[in-house]
Amino acid sequence: MSTVTTRMSADDRRELVLDAATRAFARTGLHGTSTDAVAKEAGVSQPYVVRLFGTKLALFCEVLDRTTARIAAAFAEVVEQHPFDPAAPDDDPGWELLGLAYFDLLEDRDLLMVMMHGFTAGDIAEVAAGSRAGMERILHVLERTGGSDDKVRDFIAYGMLLNVMVSMRAPEHAGGGPDAGPLAAMACLAFGDKLDDIAAPRG
Repeated sequence: MSTVTTRMSADDRRELVLDAATRAFARTGLHGTSTDAVAKEAGVSQPYVVRLFGTKLALFCEVLDRTTARIAAAFAEVVEQHPFDPAAPDDDPGWELLGLAYFDLLEDRDLLMVMMHGFTAGDIAEVAAGSRAGMERILHVLERTGGSDDKVRDFIAYGMLLNVMVSMRAPEHAGGGPDAGPLAAMACLAFGDKLDDIAAPRG
């Protein structure tokens, strides 16, 4: 380990490795990422990564859990700060605030790609279980809005559309606006005035 990391607390070093693993898994997924690649990304030794997390699978599952927890926390903050109208929860303007919170998260491509890699690695029982648990965590927060099943379903479906479009980098190739082709038109429609922000992500 570097001198800098040895000065950090154990919790901080663990977070450092999780941050590095998020970046590494976002690029190459579970199957294409080694613990050695995570260690190099974090600036620590490979045995240290193994000592902290045991296996690559366990590390990926923790990164995936951390990702969905971040999404749930962002939604929970909106719900807590904006109590939904119990008389008309489906028409409450809070849904727009939830959408804006998700747009902000989408600017971090690493977060999005880890989630997508988790979904596509569902042939591994532990990863599938982690994905289901993460989605249930998010759904529990959305249920607190009092919205109907249809409203929650449509919100999740819209989010999944955004995920797919960002993962294929559609926003970055939407130049020319709606006249550039059907996918560009869909990107413009789906992302609206957030298109430029998503096309130039933070992560």
